[in-house]
Order: sequence, then structure tokens, then C-alpha cells
Amino acid sequence: MDRNTALFEYCVRLGDTSLILGQRLSEWCGHGPILEEDIAISNIALDYIGQSRIIYSYAGQIEGKGRSEDDLAYLRDARQFRNLLITEQPNGDFACTMARQYLMSVYLFHLYSSLTSSSDESIRAFAQKSIKEVAYHLRHSADWMLRLGDGTEESHQRLQDAVNKLWYFVDDLFDADEVDADLLSVGIAADMTKIRASWEQDVKVLFAEATIQIPSVNNFTRVGSRKGNHTEHLGYILAEMQFLPRAYPGAKW
Repeated sequence: MDRNTALFEYCVRLGDTSLILGQRLSEWCGHGPILEEDIAISNIALDYIGQSRIIYSYAGQIEGKGRSEDDLAYLRDARQFRNLLITEQPNGDFACTMARQYLMSVYLFHLYSSLTSSSDESIRAFAQKSIKEVAYHLRHSADWMLRLGDGTEESHQRLQDAVNKLWYFVDDLFDADEVDADLLSVGIAADMTKIRASWEQDVKVLFAEATIQIPSVNNFTRVGSRKGNHTEHLGYILAEMQFLPRAYPGAKW
């Protein structure tokens, strides 16, 4: 794989992860448990959509085939998407959404912190902008993890159940491949081994405070997002998200 192809793939992975997570969070719009939280979740969703637009635009430039951010978001099929598997999982109840958000926020915080030193100027600028947003997402979700985990018996159990379900997708966050290795060798990509160590340390500390147990899933974990192998949920997300531009090609707002 040549360097430009690897860089395009890396950018698409970042963009897809932000886009699908933003799409999932947007489903809460109008359904938040309280007004302030409804607004907060909607704004976080917009942050992720904005991040995806930035990195998709750069990916299109690298590819050099004239594809825009809209083309990459709306005109690719599920097997061409590279979003992390955890981002496509259903929202479930509020505890499930916050557990997913916390696990992803810790991951993205350390990933973007590393990428602020990337040797690629555009990725570096993208990370420097995005880290400010993700830092807020992390504070917000961590606060809810503590409130739910150390709250009532029901809130604690719902949060523990959510973590148990989502933990099957944790290995996928750090499943580095030849794209990561190639770009890491020239200082563009982040070292996923280091990202995992930082992620695990932060999660361990927060879980202890929230009285949540780290699950043991030794027998089965899901990976494969970097190869386009997804769960059944992604197809439904794309069917809804991509309907208008596919049904009305070239439509403009």
C-alpha cells in the first residue's frame, strides 16, 4: 500500500468514526431526559459531524478523484465504512449512551492528543481543533458515569449492564494494522499501544470511583472495523442517513 492510499484510509477511519457516532447521538434530539441534556447531546453530535467534515475534505484531496465530503458520507456502502464498531451500537437507554460516550471520549482524547504532534500538517490541525471539543465531551460523560454508577441501585445496574455489553467492542478500538504501522513509522499516525495504555488507566480510575466493575470477556470480542466488517446495525444507520442524497442525486439544501 502506497503512502497516499494509507493516509486516505487513515483519514476515512477518523471521519467515519466521528460521523457515525454523531449520527447515533443525534437520535437523542428531542428525547433527552432533561432539556439541558437534550441540548448538550445535540451539540456533541454536531461537534462530531463537524469533525467528520473536516477530515473527509482532506481525505478527498488526498484521494484526488474529486470526491467531496458529501460523497464520502452518503455514497459509500456499509462495507466501505471504517467506523469503530462501538459507535454503531444502538443508543439503548441513557446509561448505555453515556457509557459508550465515555469510552469513546477517553479514546478520542488520547488519540487526538497524540495526533496534535503528527508530522502531517492537516491531521495535526484537525487534532488541535478537535481535542478542545473532545475534552468537553470527556468531562461531560465522566460526570454522568459517576452520577449513574454511584447513584441509585437501578442507575448503577443499568450502567453496569451497558458497560458489560459495550466491552465486547473495546479491542476493536486498538486493533492496529499495516496502515497504522506505515503512518506511525513516519510520524503521522498515533501509536495504538500507547493509546490503549493511557485509555485503560483512565477508565480503571473512573470505574473505581463510579463503583463499576471492568467486565471479563475472554471468550469473545468483536474486531474488524478497519476491514469494513461491521455489526448489523450499521446498515440501518446508513439507510436512514443516506436516503435523501441517494434518492435525489445532487440535491442541495
